Amino acid sequence: VVLVSSSKLWEVPMAPYPPANSTAKLLWEPQCLSQLRHLQDGARITALIPPRLEGNWISTSCEVRPGPEFLTRFYTFYPGRLFKALQFYYRDGSCSEPIYTLVVRGKLRLRQASWITRGGTEAEHHLLKVGVVLHSPRALRELSTRLQLSCTGLLSRQWAAGRVYELFNARAGRDCLAGLGFSMQELGLLRVETQHRPHGRLVQELFLGDVHTDWAQRIQHRPTGYQSPLQSAMHHIHPCAVCGLVYRSSEHQPPVLPRPRALALALGGRWVSGQCEARPAVLFLTRDFSFHEDHRSWEGRYHHYADPACRQPTFALRAVGHYAWGGPSTTVQGGTELVFKVTWASVTALDQATLRALNDSRPGSCGRAGGWVLGEEQDVTFTGGCAALGIRLPHREYELFKMELDHRQRPLLFTGERPTDGSSPDRLDKRPTSYQPPLVQCVAPHEPPPPPRYSQHSSPHHHHLPPSTATSSASAQSPLLWLSVLGGVSWHLFTAH
Repeated sequence: VVLVSSSKLWEVPMAPYPPANSTAKLLWEPQCLSQLRHLQDGARITALIPPRLEGNWISTSCEVRPGPEFLTRFYTFYPGRLFKALQFYYRDGSCSEPIYTLVVRGKLRLRQASWITRGGTEAEHHLLKVGVVLHSPRALRELSTRLQLSCTGLLSRQWAAGRVYELFNARAGRDCLAGLGFSMQELGLLRVETQHRPHGRLVQELFLGDVHTDWAQRIQHRPTGYQSPLQSAMHHIHPCAVCGLVYRSSEHQPPVLPRPRALALALGGRWVSGQCEARPAVLFLTRDFSFHEDHRSWEGRYHHYADPACRQPTFALRAVGHYAWGGPSTTVQGGTELVFKVTWASVTALDQATLRALNDSRPGSCGRAGGWVLGEEQDVTFTGGCAALGIRLPHREYELFKMELDHRQRPLLFTGERPTDGSSPDRLDKRPTSYQPPLVQCVAPHEPPPPPRYSQHSSPHHHHLPPSTATSSASAQSPLLWLSVLGGVSWHLFTAH
């Protein structure tokens, strides 16, 4: 449910949501139904446009940004448009060895409901000051090297514990941020969701704009997707040890997170999205993966939607393939490298705009030309994929996975973040260095999911697929021109990662 104020500035045309018992609602297997039901339950998740930002917002885990960068965040929004952002950077993937803290002060003005990313709010920010606190002499040496080109001599003085070095001052005209690749472009797109949980408990999450996966593009990037959300210091998940550590921190005393118990990567079973996921280029989706470790096969189901509540389905992709282990990552601490291959795929059109686009596709480029029927799954393997949706078969991707436990001690599976530009990680040098939102295990390995069904053009020796591959192969490359028809948009819409 999206609550909209009376101002015309915040009114964006939105198609009505289908009723809960609509035949367009996707059907899921019983054992995973409860995990996905809340994604379409408007009574449990609400979003207010414009969002109410006042208060403290904190990280609930060690975050991984492209690079990689390991950090936690503590943002405070004050009445009157002022904000303070603390970004704590670490040397390790557990966020237990602080390097430095950025202290960011500025102003934020909410502009209007986004016409690009439905359910989001566009904003503009103005930086006033940015300072850095270094937490060791080693950090001073390392940061001095990075800042040499932009501000020679700024950090040449002896390290002093707790000292704030000024990197940016709008009034004084100082700007030494270039060497850090620093940007607050994430404030250009915002969304606040409130989860209404049992017994009256609330969980509020602040989604800020995505960070570009290409370091060179980060400063100028205009976000159209989101990064991992912050949670309200007043209304967060329970229990949450990290929340308390971050909330009690300061620029002089960064949170030192406990090192989590190392978990071996065990893919067996079935994994589903824990939230309606948003991707750059205005795509919303849920993911559903089954892994069979005995023969290294997988199946992935990607359900795409036109709205941020994942209640208006547009099309579904099912992909099948196999994977190979590559060993621990030498780039991203705690990650495991894998290689996935997609060998079989099918598409189901779930709305009229997608149906028209597929039926108008060039013969031989996407299944049976002119033979698409609403709600009917069609194999696209024999045409080498589906050009209209950017699906190419066979397709190989270099992946990055990791596993963690959530606050309820449930296994979480993180898969590699897709490139922001919509390309595919089909080369070693394009392997992800950060992660997508985690998947939750809903069927354990001892409860094997039913075998995949195949259409007349498939062969039973093609097996199953992974959490990011199908999305990236099916959506990450896709211009998705049919989506432009839906929204009257003329720019390119790339991936569903």
